[in-house]
Amino acid sequence: MHVYIKSTCFLISFFTSFASFAHFQTLLPSQDIVSFPQENKISLTLVFTHPMEQQPLMEMGEPKQFGVLVNGQKTDLLSTLKTVKQQGKTTYATEYSFTEPNDYIFYLEPAPYWEAAENKWIIQYTKVVVSAFDAETGWDNLVGFPVEIEPLVRPYGVWAGNVFRGIVKKDGQAVPYAKIEVEYWNEYNAVSIPADPFVTQVIKANAQGEFSYAMPRAGWWGFAAIVDSDTPINSPDRKPAVVEQGGVMWIQTRDMQ
Repeated sequence: MHVYIKSTCFLISFFTSFASFAHFQTLLPSQDIVSFPQENKISLTLVFTHPMEQQPLMEMGEPKQFGVLVNGQKTDLLSTLKTVKQQGKTTYATEYSFTEPNDYIFYLEPAPYWEAAENKWIIQYTKVVVSAFDAETGWDNLVGFPVEIEPLVRPYGVWAGNVFRGIVKKDGQAVPYAKIEVEYWNEYNAVSIPADPFVTQVIKANAQGEFSYAMPRAGWWGFAAIVDSDTPINSPDRKPAVVEQGGVMWIQTRDMQ
């Protein structure tokens, strides 16, 4: 009996220690294509969570950067963010109105998040592209984040089943064999999860830092290129700790009707 209890406790501890569910910083617009001037306003939600499982929410500190890149020019939108409490956690939201045809790259640098279970900081530099009034230009411009995905496929007007391709870059240079995590924004838990490996898809980039992934379902897909920073940050107990940097990009797919 004692042996059984000890073995069970060991197995629970083992699987708890090694189960890994990806944290994702979301930056989700209410629509990724704006076609009509009378419908020129969108909302954006900023939540730190596990998208496929839709839980738990993690506390967000005050973002370091939030803005939009248009025609190579950045506009600071940090002051437009509104705090929203969900499940007792801090999240953010805002609205934006489009005035001219262009591709608008919304970007976010969140506050570092301390993940005590892994003894490291997490910073996910996140972006999403919204096309306004059919300009279809500028979607491949880079924000200039320390870690970033350069899209090789236009990231809007995408059908479910299409392949997204990108290059993982760190400080502007391609990262050979980088790790990319992919999760589906499983709204309303519409997709059942048969086993843990289905939660987060994992890709390894090639020698040129390039990767590809076919998105099998309509909805939002998050791609997170994971690269450790060269510079540690002191942990809450003032010891140097690893900083996991993620270059995150969100893509929406639609079903063909």
